[in-house]
Order: sequence, then C-alpha cells, then structure tokens
Amino acid sequence: MSTEAPTSMETETVASETKLESNTLPPKPKFEPLKAHEMSDGRIQFRKVSVPPHRYSPLKKYWMDIYRPIYEQMKIDIRMNLKARKVELKTRSDTPDVSNLQKCADFVQAFMLGFDVPDAIALLRLDELYVESFEIKDVKTLRGEHLSRAIGRLSGKGGKTKFAIENATKTRIVIADTKIHILGSFANIKIVRDSLCSLILGSPAGKVYSKLRQVTARLAERF
Repeated sequence: MSTEAPTSMETETVASETKLESNTLPPKPKFEPLKAHEMSDGRIQFRKVSVPPHRYSPLKKYWMDIYRPIYEQMKIDIRMNLKARKVELKTRSDTPDVSNLQKCADFVQAFMLGFDVPDAIALLRLDELYVESFEIKDVKTLRGEHLSRAIGRLSGKGGKTKFAIENATKTRIVIADTKIHILGSFANIKIVRDSLCSLILGSPAGKVYSKLRQVTARLAERF
C-alpha cells in the first residue's frame, strides 16, 4: 500500500505540470508582409510592350501622363527603348505589390491599342477591368464596300452609335480599321460584343439600341 500511494501522487503532479505548460504556450510569431522583390528571391522582373509606328507621336505627347502614375504611384521603373522600339517596365526594391508590374504593362498596352490615357489609367485603379480584341472577319467575312459599310454601322454618323453603346454599358471602344478593342468589366464586354456583332451581321442601329436598352435595364435591376 505504501508503494502505490506515491505513484498516484506523481501522476497527479505530472498531469498538473502538463496543464500549466499547455496554458503557457509561446505567443504566435508575427511576420511582416514580404515585399515584391523578396517574393521573387530578390530577382528583378521585367515586362516589355511593343510600340506600333502610328503610336509614336501620341506616346511622345502623353509620355509624362503615362510616366507619373507608373513611377510615382505604382513604384515601377519605366523607360522607352528607342532601338528596340519597346516600352520597358521593371520592379524596384520599394514596389509594394508584384501585381503592379502586370497592371502597368496592361495600362501601357491599352494606350498602344488606342485608348485615351484617362480611360486606360482605370486599369491601374480597378482590378476587374479587361481589354478584349477581335476582328470583323472573326464574325463575318466581308470584303470591299461591304466591309466599309460594316465599319460605318459600328461607328455611326459622327461616332453616334459607338458613343451610345459606350455610355449604356460603361465601357470604351476603339475601332482601328478592321480591329475592335473593348475596355470594361467582363459582363459589360459581353454585352458590347453582342451589340457590335449584331451591327456587323447587318442589324439596323435602332434594333440594336432597343435590345441594348433592355439588357442595361435588366443589369441595373440586378445590381
């Protein structure tokens, strides 16, 4: 009996010690968020955007409008390589986010496609904006005067149709010869694409307007 008593006492003291230990766990370590250059093991990341010949003059004219938000706000280095005819972008040690590099590349690319700087700069501010491009021949194979008339239907008299579609869907459209570029949110791009395809296939502008009005009203109700 004398031998059994202390063993029970020992087990009780060991249990109480383990309880104390479990109650006094060390605090969780707090790590500072990694910077962009640390996430890529200190490697500098690059992006290059080609400059088409017809965008040289606008790029020269609006260079400072493009340079300031990229360098000062997004903390990305930017330069124009005249020999390679490309705009070069690279991350810095103080770049706050890795995604900033891709956003800046998308912004410069949108400008090269023909969008105005105030419209293209929205790509830096908002995450859910995209640029979609397609050609008229992707919808219907048209040649000669038929192609010219289709482009005329897309823009309308003095750009009236294009502006009406842009304002109704909160998007921006660039019609560059047979190429069409749309800047906007995913759902709105789909609406614009359907409207433009209807115009290419020969629908009158009035019919497209009425359909657009129905769709935008439905969207307004949903949100």
